[in-house]
Amino acid sequence: MSISERLLGKKSVNGKPHIEAVLPSLALPGGEVRIIGKCLRPAELRRPSVRFGETEASVVVSSDELVIARVPEGAESGSIVVGTNGHVSNAHTIKVASAIAGDVHPVANPAFDREGNLFVTFSGSRGQKVPVAIFKIDTHQRLMPFLTEMMNATAIAFDREGQMYVSSRHDEAIYQVTPDAAVSTYAEGMGVATGIAFDRDENLYVGDRSGTIFKIARDRQIFVFATLEPSVSAYHLAIARNGDLFVTGPTTSSFDSVYRIDPHGSVSVFYRGLGRPQGLAFDVEGNLYVAASLSGRRGIVKITPQGNASLEVAGHGLVGLAFGPGKSAVLATNSAVYHIPWNIAGAPLPPE
Repeated sequence: MSISERLLGKKSVNGKPHIEAVLPSLALPGGEVRIIGKCLRPAELRRPSVRFGETEASVVVSSDELVIARVPEGAESGSIVVGTNGHVSNAHTIKVASAIAGDVHPVANPAFDREGNLFVTFSGSRGQKVPVAIFKIDTHQRLMPFLTEMMNATAIAFDREGQMYVSSRHDEAIYQVTPDAAVSTYAEGMGVATGIAFDRDENLYVGDRSGTIFKIARDRQIFVFATLEPSVSAYHLAIARNGDLFVTGPTTSSFDSVYRIDPHGSVSVFYRGLGRPQGLAFDVEGNLYVAASLSGRRGIVKITPQGNASLEVAGHGLVGLAFGPGKSAVLATNSAVYHIPWNIAGAPLPPE
C-alpha cells in the first residue's frame, strides 16, 4: 500500500468519481458547498477538479468521500461535476443565485410591496448621509432610486394596505413613506431603531438594539413589549402565524440564539447555536429561515418548528432575505441583492 493510500485510510482512490449529494443544493457565488460521494480524490494527495458548468471552482477541502468547493464568480445554475485521474463524475444539479443589484448597503431584510417591487436600503455607516437611502427594484429587475432624504434607513416593512414603514437607527424614529416617496414621522424615541415587523392586528414591533422591543398600536400608543440582551449590530424581527415574535440580535458570541416572544411579552430561547444571526423570514409551513452561520458554515439556515436546523443556502456576507412571488427568494448581502428560484412559498406579511 502506498503512502497516500495509508494516509487516506483507503485501499484504492483511483476509481471513477461518483457524486451522491451536494449540500446545500442552493448557493451564492463565493459560498462553499459539500460534495459527498466516492473516489472523489486523485492519487498522491492531489486535489480534484470541480466545475460548475464550464467554470472551474476552487477546492477548499478534499478527501475520497468529501470535497468542499467554493462557488466561483460567474457560475450559473446547472450541473456540478468532479474530475479525477482523467475521469469525470456524474453530474448533480445546483442552483446558483444571480445578482440583481449591486452598490447597495442593506443591513436587514429587503421587502416586497403588493405589486412585487422590491425595496432595499443603502444604510451607510452611523451618521453617514448617502445620496440614496432606499432603492426600488421593479418586476423587470431594474434598479432605481426611490428615497433620498433619510439618514441610516435600516429596516423596511409594509402594512396590509401597502403602506411602507422604515426604521432609522440614527433618528430613533419610524417613518411612513408613501408610494411617491413622501416621508412623515410615525413614531419617535425608539432608541437605536433597527428591525420592524407587523402582527396580524397590525401592531408594529420595533427592535431597539440597546435592549428593548417596542410595540406600537394602531392608535400609536407605544409600549415596552420585552427586553433582551443588547446587540452589537441590530435586532431582526419576524412574526409567526400564531402571533409569536421571533428575534435575532448578534452579540460577540459565536453561539447566539433566536428568541421567541409570545403575545404577552414572555421571552424564551427558540434555538441556540447560530453565529451572527441576522435577517429572518417564515415560509407557509412555519419553518424559519435565518441569515447566519451553522457549525461554522455561513448562509441561510432553516429551523423547523421542532427546532431542527440545517443549512439550506451557502453564501457569505448575508444579512437578510425575503420570499418573493412565484416561489423564489431574494438574498441580501451587505453590498448586493441576489435572486434565486426556490420551491418555497413565503408566509404572508403581515401574517393572516
